[in-house]
Amino acid sequence: MKSPDPARPYIRAMLERNRPRFFIVAVFGIALQLPPLVISWILGEVIDIVEAGEAARLSRVLWPTAVFLAALLAAELAHARLRAGLFRRAVSQYRALAFRDISDKSISAFSRENTGRYLAVLTSDVETVQTDYLETVLWLIPRPVGIVGALWMMLRRSPLLTVITVALSLLPIVTSLLFSPGLTRRERAVSDQNEGFVGTVKDLLSGFSVIKSFKAEKETAQVFKAANDAVERAREDRRWWASAMSAAGELSAVVMQLGIFFLGALLAIRGRITPGTVLIFVNLISNLLFAVQNIPQEIARLRAARGLIGKLGTVVSENVSRSGEAVEPVLRDGIELQNVTFGYGEGEPVLKDLSMKLEAGRSYALVGASGSGKSTLLNLLMGASTDYAGSLTVDGRELRDIDPDSLYDLMSLIGQSVFLFDDTVRRNITMFRDFPDEAVEAAVERSGLAPVLREKGGDYRCGEGGRDLSGGERQRVSIARALLRGTPVLLLDEATSALDNETARAVTEAILDLRGLTRLVVTHRLDPALLSRYDAVFVLRSGKLVEQGPYADLMRKKGALYAMVTLAGE
Repeated sequence: MKSPDPARPYIRAMLERNRPRFFIVAVFGIALQLPPLVISWILGEVIDIVEAGEAARLSRVLWPTAVFLAALLAAELAHARLRAGLFRRAVSQYRALAFRDISDKSISAFSRENTGRYLAVLTSDVETVQTDYLETVLWLIPRPVGIVGALWMMLRRSPLLTVITVALSLLPIVTSLLFSPGLTRRERAVSDQNEGFVGTVKDLLSGFSVIKSFKAEKETAQVFKAANDAVERAREDRRWWASAMSAAGELSAVVMQLGIFFLGALLAIRGRITPGTVLIFVNLISNLLFAVQNIPQEIARLRAARGLIGKLGTVVSENVSRSGEAVEPVLRDGIELQNVTFGYGEGEPVLKDLSMKLEAGRSYALVGASGSGKSTLLNLLMGASTDYAGSLTVDGRELRDIDPDSLYDLMSLIGQSVFLFDDTVRRNITMFRDFPDEAVEAAVERSGLAPVLREKGGDYRCGEGGRDLSGGERQRVSIARALLRGTPVLLLDEATSALDNETARAVTEAILDLRGLTRLVVTHRLDPALLSRYDAVFVLRSGKLVEQGPYADLMRKKGALYAMVTLAGE
């Protein structure tokens, strides 16, 4: 069975609600093939009138020519306006579908990929798709009409010279066909190298503070130079091949044009055609030659652009979001791990034979030294990977079998690293959706964000990545965001680490006061007053669960938690 064409959905997207405009633009393009024929006829008539010395005939040609030129200007302007609207909608819909397909991936699928490839297909590749696909299609559609019209006019003037013209036109066609496969390969190579370059630039800019702190400017400049040189070498190779293709085509075109000119002059000298006919042929052959010479090259560009569209289709189909059973956003029994072992690759696993249960509606603290597997456990609960051994169930359903979208409706994760959009505080809290003002205000109050909004207002812009807010303010926005969403399970990974002690305590108490939610809180703050409020404390050490139970019971045992709290209090 033939596999589906990955480019087809994106080509359809460009034409969605755009077909009438595409049809009108194509009709305009066909109609605009006629003016070159009319102009050639006018030039031939003028030369023959001049040779005959008939001044009266010249004036009869002048006024229709003026009307024709005015109509041509109006048609060209209308055509340009329609084309601009066609391209705007087509490219917008193309990008929108690509972004929707990317957004449909699960966290686990997206985390395995290089975002640089998406930046490339949504930016530089889109420009190539517009110029080398859409514009090329609209250029190719009317060419047969122009070619047939030119041949018809030439046949009426001189069948013999027309036959010679057709024979000579094979030379540029063959030349272009020989070069076109190489251009397609080089176009794809440029796209691949540009993808790597964009990813490198993204990494370097994201790690700017790390580069400066370690004074690694010289070394990272070398990394940038290598990526920059690689993409420019690919572009140089493509430019060289395109230039060589163009030069070979132009040379064959010149040979064709000169051959027709000299043969036409010979026929005119012998009286078999008029000088006006020679001029008509020379003028028509310029237009005909342009079309004949460029059709193979444009087809090669079209194939290369379609290859880029297919590349996008292939990219978004890789690591697609896994399917599974849709579940209600309700936790009735709880989440249970039985003998779960997980690692990121070969070598020592991060989590080892982990067994624990989170009962619905209860609160749990997760403590342990750095590297003990706390964040890994939370990510696993969010479905970041299904490559674990053992059993991880939600109300008795294996996590692997749950649809990721359903899982995201069930759980929210507040991490240490907070991402904010370059938008207002309110829109960062609501994630661009509509919520009742009362719900937003309640989430703001419980997250400790109310003083920030009173000072700056909900319309205060956070800046790129939230740079215009402090670390603590960003963290509070992320907490308010999760509280507003109101999922039954709340996972917090050092969510109060950027807050001062007083605010952190207030936010944690607000989270513990929430009723009906299941909460798992990773914390390094070993505050006895807060730890005693959790239903149970889990203690991780080197990926293993070494203790679990209520805070008071664990302190009486004087085991791992007791040692950690005692050490923290010294």
